[in-house]
Amino acid sequence: MKLTESQIQELYTFTRQHFVEHYDLQTELVDHLANDIETQWQEQPKLSFENAKNKAFKKFGIFGFMDAIEQKGKAMNKRYRGYLWNELKKWFEIPQVFAIICLFLVFYLSFTSSFAIELAIAYYVIVVVWSMTKSFMLNKQFKRRKKASNKKWLLEEMIFKQAGGASLFFLSQIYNIHLLTGDFLSNSYVIILLSMAFTIIALVYYISFELIPNKAEKLLNETYPEFSL
Repeated sequence: MKLTESQIQELYTFTRQHFVEHYDLQTELVDHLANDIETQWQEQPKLSFENAKNKAFKKFGIFGFMDAIEQKGKAMNKRYRGYLWNELKKWFEIPQVFAIICLFLVFYLSFTSSFAIELAIAYYVIVVVWSMTKSFMLNKQFKRRKKASNKKWLLEEMIFKQAGGASLFFLSQIYNIHLLTGDFLSNSYVIILLSMAFTIIALVYYISFELIPNKAEKLLNETYPEFSL
């Protein structure tokens, strides 16, 4: 005995009522519940759909779908970090590595300059303006896609949230430059380490805020075959 289409849609509604917002996780849970219900019907053909559904749900424990939501979040975080790492590795290959070297030299010369604080302020303003502009564009893109599909996807939301998080982290690190003393910045080894750190942070910021969101459509289609349907 198989579930009808209306019963499957009722399971989707059931997952939403239990605080599962993202369509990809809803689909996984609906598949799990549907298989459990159909297994119960093989053993108890006269069992009602409602009772079978409640029995299947009870197997998730007292916290319901919360553990499943947490596990899905961890899995998608791991997938996102994989995308980030793959993009980061490309920048240490020729010819992109030359851009890394140039960026490192920009930071190194900035830290060794007598105008280090003034340059930090200039970088801060540039990043703020670009971040605000890009955030507006990404938010508009996210809302347009959500309106078109009327579905929330966990990976999609993560891509756009991580972009904002990377921006705030980079800005906070630039702001912290003013806390550095002249003695601290007079140490060559410290300057080299700072320049390397800021190079990596800036690169991660660019990847999170520009490259991955620009590839969102491709990544979502690879992750969710049903995304383009």
